[in-house]
Amino acid sequence: MPPHPLLGISRTSSASIEAHLDRLGSIFAAFREQDSGCVSYGVRLAGGERWFVKEAVTSDARRSLDRAWAFHRAVRHPAIVPQVHRIALRGGWAVVMPWHDGEVLYHPAVRETADRIGPDSAMARFRALPLPLVLRAYERILSAHLAVEDAGHVAVDLYDGSLLYDFAGGTMRLVDLDEYRPGPFVLEDERLPGSTRFMAPEEFVRGAVIDVRTTVFTLGRTARLLLDAGDGERAWRGGPGRLAVVERATRADPGQRFASVRQLARAWRDTDRS
Repeated sequence: MPPHPLLGISRTSSASIEAHLDRLGSIFAAFREQDSGCVSYGVRLAGGERWFVKEAVTSDARRSLDRAWAFHRAVRHPAIVPQVHRIALRGGWAVVMPWHDGEVLYHPAVRETADRIGPDSAMARFRALPLPLVLRAYERILSAHLAVEDAGHVAVDLYDGSLLYDFAGGTMRLVDLDEYRPGPFVLEDERLPGSTRFMAPEEFVRGAVIDVRTTVFTLGRTARLLLDAGDGERAWRGGPGRLAVVERATRADPGQRFASVRQLARAWRDTDRS
């Protein structure tokens, strides 16, 4: 059997992955202005298969892709879009993932600010969904992070730009988890990468311990922002029981939060039975 035209190639002499993809099929989507330091493509091969290919074009992005490759070898979950293959380029790598239909809930680029407030934005349309669909989507996020916790990893740079929602199929997936890493670890820089709307206080303190309680905080913030009708956080839709869970998950003192994602998930799910 001949090698797969994309997954059967381990390296290319092309200066960029784009030139190589042009020879394999048609590029139907390109994301060249991302603030991550990566350039990504949706490619359709001759047989109709669709793939997502991401190339790092900065040194920081190359380090992130290396970290992500290790993460995806350690963590598997149906909600996490995996990196299934990588191709060596001159000076770096490109990683290959299955293509999934959907929209990221926030899509910032280098020279513009993404819209999450306008009625046509992906975030606004997600927040307008019936509550059971939003709860089901959040449950997928929680379930994925149980797998992250079980593998001894912690969430870093989880935000609404990591959330790919298929409005037609009603399915939430997680993408671009490139900064996730084994934990606990001590923060050696001034801060971790990420959105301040989702980050725990310790992620801004050099020498702080980053552990599963940091993941708990971020998951609490994720629930708070997804189950609110707007960015002002004045229109909570999840009821008082779930709000109490969120408030405990997002306490400033890590010792006062849930001690694990599993505890957070148990408390969250118990609100459905109370």
